[in-house]
Amino acid sequence: MNQEQQKILSERLLTAEQGVLGSMLIDGEAIGPMLAAVRPEDFQRPENRNIFQAFRELYGQGKACDPILVNEYMGGSYRQYLADLMELTPTAANAEEYARVLRESSRLWRLRTIGDKLAQAEQDEQDQFDLFCRRVRYMEEQGEVSYWSILFSSSDFSELLDNYMMIEEIIDYDNQVIDSLVALQEKVSAERATLKEAQAEQEEAKRQQEAARAELKTQEGEMDKLIQEINDREDELEAKEKDLQVSAQKLDSEIKRLEREMAAQISQVKSESGFLWPLSSNRNILSSLYAGRLDPITGKPDSHTGIDIPAPKNTPILAAKSGVVVTSIKGSGSYWSYGNYVLIAHSDGTSTLYAHMEKRNVSKGQVVKQGDVVGYVGTTGRSTGNHLHFEVRSGSTRKDPVNYFKDKALYVQSSGKKVALWDWMK
Repeated sequence: MNQEQQKILSERLLTAEQGVLGSMLIDGEAIGPMLAAVRPEDFQRPENRNIFQAFRELYGQGKACDPILVNEYMGGSYRQYLADLMELTPTAANAEEYARVLRESSRLWRLRTIGDKLAQAEQDEQDQFDLFCRRVRYMEEQGEVSYWSILFSSSDFSELLDNYMMIEEIIDYDNQVIDSLVALQEKVSAERATLKEAQAEQEEAKRQQEAARAELKTQEGEMDKLIQEINDREDELEAKEKDLQVSAQKLDSEIKRLEREMAAQISQVKSESGFLWPLSSNRNILSSLYAGRLDPITGKPDSHTGIDIPAPKNTPILAAKSGVVVTSIKGSGSYWSYGNYVLIAHSDGTSTLYAHMEKRNVSKGQVVKQGDVVGYVGTTGRSTGNHLHFEVRSGSTRKDPVNYFKDKALYVQSSGKKVALWDWMK
């Protein structure tokens, strides 16, 4: 790695360190993921490593990790530095990317550092080996030297002591040359082992990254396919929604026609002043209200024409008022969405519709009394589960059915809890 490459890597590493710490400072939710994603040794700047370590200790103690407390924990001298980090990192949205770059850059920096240390150790070993060779060569050129003869050649006691000390220094020096050479050889071996380990770690990280990219590419392909399927499904559902709107208009026209045809018979059946709840009294939780709601199939806003009352399959459905059955069919073609449904006309100008039945218990033209079983709960037609779809019309206009049951305890599910409808609607 040349000097220019080292400079680029150093700048990249610093930017990643600042990004990770800045994200942790401005967004508390980023602290946990960052502590799990990077290590203190990934930080090359001592001040950045100290800040990260402070976060680890505070987080591990279950304490708050806001900039003020981090600064206090570090002795109060990092206030401006922490503020600079937050200014350099305006958003924590890229925290994961900062962490990834920090891990990769830190591994490269470690490889470079180990490589530099190894190169220096090898040079030191070579220099020491050259010195050792020079000493051996010198000793060969001088021939065998008797340290005893040097001592005995001394002319007096003082020279004897000087010669003794000189011999001792020569022996110590030669031993130091050999010991230093052995130590440097061991250091080179250790640095090579460390470098090999770091290279293996880098290769493993590279392999994992390539595997992650391949997985991401596969997921992107699957996501593209899923998006296309969703788009196709949305187009299909929107087309069906338009068909339903047309069908509803046709059904309204058909109901008016049948009521006109059967007007004489309908007028002969006296209608009660109030409506009976169409299911047993304990089935009083509504899953969908009249008018605005999210369509359970398309997931889009929808104008619901009645109310939905969940109940087990084959729960008896009761006539809300006495009247004449003007329609009792299994929806098909334009009218498929209601499934099995029954429409009862009442002499007071209202009519009630009961849809998605498992099976019907009355037929067209039949006179029913309030409380008679007209069918059984099911999930036929455009339905996502067993329930009764109940509608009330006054003349040709649909009305909100719950307004006819204000004396009854009705409930809805809100945030997973059972809530009284009338309180919920306030």
